Amino acid sequence: MAPIIAVRDMSRYEGQEVTLRGWVYNRTDKGKLQFIQLRDGSGTAQCVAFKKEMAEAEFEIAGKLTQESSIIVTGTIRKDDRAPGIPGGYELGIKQLQLVQMAGEYPITPKEHGVEFLMDNRHLWVRSSRQWAILRIRATIVRAMRNWLDDQGYLLVDTPIITPSAGEDTTSLFELEYFGEKAFLAQTGQLYNEANMAAFGKVYCFGPTFRAEKSKTRRHLMEFWMLEPEMAFFSLEDMMEMEEQFVSHIIQTVLERHQEELKILERDTSKLEKALPPYARISYDEAVERLNKLADQTEDPEQKALLRIDWGTDFGSPHETAIAEMFDRPVFVYHFPSVFKAFYMQPVEGRPEVCRSVDLLAPEGYGEVTGGSERIYDLALIEERARKMGLGLEAYAWYLDLRRYGSVPHAGFGIGLERTVAWICGLPHIRETIPYARMLNRKYP
Repeated sequence: MAPIIAVRDMSRYEGQEVTLRGWVYNRTDKGKLQFIQLRDGSGTAQCVAFKKEMAEAEFEIAGKLTQESSIIVTGTIRKDDRAPGIPGGYELGIKQLQLVQMAGEYPITPKEHGVEFLMDNRHLWVRSSRQWAILRIRATIVRAMRNWLDDQGYLLVDTPIITPSAGEDTTSLFELEYFGEKAFLAQTGQLYNEANMAAFGKVYCFGPTFRAEKSKTRRHLMEFWMLEPEMAFFSLEDMMEMEEQFVSHIIQTVLERHQEELKILERDTSKLEKALPPYARISYDEAVERLNKLADQTEDPEQKALLRIDWGTDFGSPHETAIAEMFDRPVFVYHFPSVFKAFYMQPVEGRPEVCRSVDLLAPEGYGEVTGGSERIYDLALIEERARKMGLGLEAYAWYLDLRRYGSVPHAGFGIGLERTVAWICGLPHIRETIPYARMLNRKYP
């Protein structure tokens, strides 16, 4: 009996008879020859049905196959550098063909479709070569993140999705009723990470997070995945050194394993190859100065208005893009004003209006991919900050306990998976970075 193999393993079976199982991606009718592009999830391969080499009934089926029909084919693998596919260079000469299901008229055809149509049919769109490439790269990014942290002595500790209090901005919470009490979908696992950090030293959590931001930008989702490391006895500088090694590892892993997928996406990998440590580091003060200087040098009034920024204002997309374009690799911006940062961020000594925070900005207009800080570890100070922000201390009693029993300096950050995927894949919109995007006006399918 012929062994059942995956398309990606065809090169190992040259000259042998094997069985492939999958779906018809495309078919070209040449009369006595039928060229069938078969995809099986691991890749795509050309399978050739030649009338003289098959049973008449089976060849007749081959000539009627529709897009996405499911089939099982058995035949001999031969080397042919012209054979298309992923990875390509090999094809299967079909001897036997079994029809599993003849698909009806497939909604997604080679013609151009609008984005809304494709998103309505996302459950089918994920089968396309482009989406296949993106989601395979996404899986590798997740694996690279976790492998690097595991190898560096970090422990994965899960954090809750339903929480009694806000982790970030209280205006972007998804509220739900929890057996007669108010609860929220988690914006971050960071507060719980701090508790876990005190037990294990270096930890991370990874899971879905939720932000009820009424935003329609190409960078925002209502539901996204975030990985968040937290480290005891780390300073902001320690964390930046760790981040650049971590992010560089992710990029190098994708470059090593996914050249075929990056070609499908037409990604200019030369820009990713430059993303090696060390990354530039500038303060928020310097960034504001650079932006306003750039605005002064710009003759376009509209662009001038977009770039100009007052100290104490958070960066928008045009500001992050302009800063990133000043460097040939990712750049850290540190020491942001406390006014628009979370209550738990450690103030800079002698400058209470500024906190020990840092964002990592990706080049090519992708903006912030990580954000983090040193955490306040003094009980009195964090109580004062929480009161100023109007947070009810009762809901944070457990979090304040962390400052009562063995408090230490510590730091942590979050990295958004979807933004990282968008950057590495060179995608114009974040909606393609996750299997089923949840956006302001989309929760289907």
